[in-house]
Amino acid sequence: MDLDALYRDLHAHPELSFAEHRTAGIVEQQLTDLGLEVHSGIGGTGVAGVLRNGDGPTVLLRADMDALPVRELTGLPWASTQTVTDDEGNTVPVMHACGHDIHITCLLGAVEELAGSRDQWSGTLVAVFQPGEEHGGGAQVMVDSGLYHRVPTPDVVLGQHVTPLPAGMLGAHSGAAMAAVDTMEVTMHGRGGHGSRPETTIDPIVMAAATVMRLQGVVSREIAPQDTSVVTVGSLHAGTKNNIIAAEARLGISVRSFNEDVRARVLAAVDRIITAEAQASGATKAPELEWGERYPVTVNEPDATARVNAAFAAEFGAENLLDPGALSGSEDVGNLATAAGAPLVYWMLGGGDPEKVRAAMQAGTVDEDIPSNHSPYFAPLAHPTIPTGVRALVVAAREWLG
Repeated sequence: MDLDALYRDLHAHPELSFAEHRTAGIVEQQLTDLGLEVHSGIGGTGVAGVLRNGDGPTVLLRADMDALPVRELTGLPWASTQTVTDDEGNTVPVMHACGHDIHITCLLGAVEELAGSRDQWSGTLVAVFQPGEEHGGGAQVMVDSGLYHRVPTPDVVLGQHVTPLPAGMLGAHSGAAMAAVDTMEVTMHGRGGHGSRPETTIDPIVMAAATVMRLQGVVSREIAPQDTSVVTVGSLHAGTKNNIIAAEARLGISVRSFNEDVRARVLAAVDRIITAEAQASGATKAPELEWGERYPVTVNEPDATARVNAAFAAEFGAENLLDPGALSGSEDVGNLATAAGAPLVYWMLGGGDPEKVRAAMQAGTVDEDIPSNHSPYFAPLAHPTIPTGVRALVVAAREWLG
């Protein structure tokens, strides 16, 4: 399998959540060619391959497939120029700005390597290619669609995520590794009218602006310094013209947290502030809240994590192993493990140019000079990222497959 060509093709043809039809077709064909038992259409566009190889544990390796509505600015020869119509009817650009094309490529490469070395291991390999990680909670959608009625229930769930860390480095953080996320769309209702007569209106833009500013105090003033949380207002939409006061404003809010007590406290504060600012503005209709993605904390089981990290240190050298710490980004891979009652190990895979990362660290300019996931400039190095990612999946799987 030409992994470089596969990666470039996937990168140039990204697809949004639950629209990964071309990608799923490529995955299905590759798994079929490798001799796996293939199940497609799980949760819409999800694909799973099963390779049975005698007695032994069942190991699930997972990759996510969806891209983001981002206009690519990397300048790569294989950069995406795709545009699609999203769920709301808008024409949007699409880019693999989170590196899921790397994930797919690495998992297919690992399956190829394991399929070609069946005399060296025993057990069952399950390769899951998941839709909708970025939007819609595809892991739980696959579970609810009968994933574990179609493939064997795993004894361990393994996966990885490419990051701007130096390529060739990797490692998993034991325990709470990634934050829980709660996303919501809030509609604040005012009373529209002419911009020249604000006294006849209830201005939802002022209401929303006050809410945005007030929300900035939740973490700084209501959460203890030793705890961690993030409250982000990522979108605010209102109005159509500068002399019209709109009738409503819409806010997109994202909350991150690492334990349930903090999570509950922050969400209660967010709800309180939204309600109170509407009342303070004299709104005659209460705000409306619609939940979006709600993923739990990603928890790496300590014993399994220690086992995988030890295998990585032996394979790649201790100098290339790192503990990335608890990350405030979020993932839904844990739902695959929870539904199976199995331990999870999810590690970070470096994809950044080592020399550029090192120089930026020395200059203290990492945030400015090293594009991160979801940036229009995010472009992991294919080498050594893909070979390292392939080998990492194989090494971790073989810890259980023997």
